[in-house]
Amino acid sequence: MASYRHILTSSANGVRTITLNRPEKRNALCPLLIDELSRALEETSTCDCGVVILTGAGPAFCAGLDMEHLSTVSAHTPEENRRDSENMARVLRSLYDFPKPVIAAVNGHAIAGGMSLATIPDFTLAVPEAKFGYTEVKVGFVPAIAASFLLRQVGEKRTRDILLSGRLMKAPEAHALGLVTQIVNAEELMQTAHALAQCLLLNSPQAMQEVKRLLSLHAKRRLDDELEDAIEVNAEQKSAEDFKEGIRAFLEHRRAEWPSMGVKV
Repeated sequence: MASYRHILTSSANGVRTITLNRPEKRNALCPLLIDELSRALEETSTCDCGVVILTGAGPAFCAGLDMEHLSTVSAHTPEENRRDSENMARVLRSLYDFPKPVIAAVNGHAIAGGMSLATIPDFTLAVPEAKFGYTEVKVGFVPAIAASFLLRQVGEKRTRDILLSGRLMKAPEAHALGLVTQIVNAEELMQTAHALAQCLLLNSPQAMQEVKRLLSLHAKRRLDDELEDAIEVNAEQKSAEDFKEGIRAFLEHRRAEWPSMGVKV
């Protein structure tokens, strides 16, 4: 297996476990972690495991994009911003299209891009204390890439509620919406994930792969177009004045003063 800085991988009994490993940053997504997760998924897609478990180290599953990294984005070129957006879209699409069953073992909060990593997999097990939310609008960003996947999961009205409010929801609400498969006490989370994995390993690997391929095929044409639009919006928003102010306000622990406030659109 390849070695990584921000990812841990292990294999046992036909199951590959991929762990986001930046606990000091609540597993926030920096460019290196995103790249390593993409490479770990690619490696795992062809290894001899039958099921994948995705989890996080420490008290959080994933806090979303690293705000310290986002504070430097205003100095990036449009090409660099687009490349970052493409890399994030690639990871989420890899999870969606992954040929083997994937179980997210959500050990804590899953925010923004972290919510996508937690809810796109085939099964999502979450501890009762976990909270979920796409909080991007609170810092002047747009959860564009997440929107396409969320629409398929909960429908347009609920997607508008979740993305426009930027609110956090507790695990029971996420479960009621179908975003969480099962709520599991923290001390039983990984044991339950592995038990589910062992049940899945009793099924035909070829048949499960065909089920996943068929579902991906149904969504492919529309998802291809939607994600291309989302990458453009995501990349362009990183140059928006509201985004720059939102990041500054977050880092300075103050309320944002939106440049677009009162501007006619």
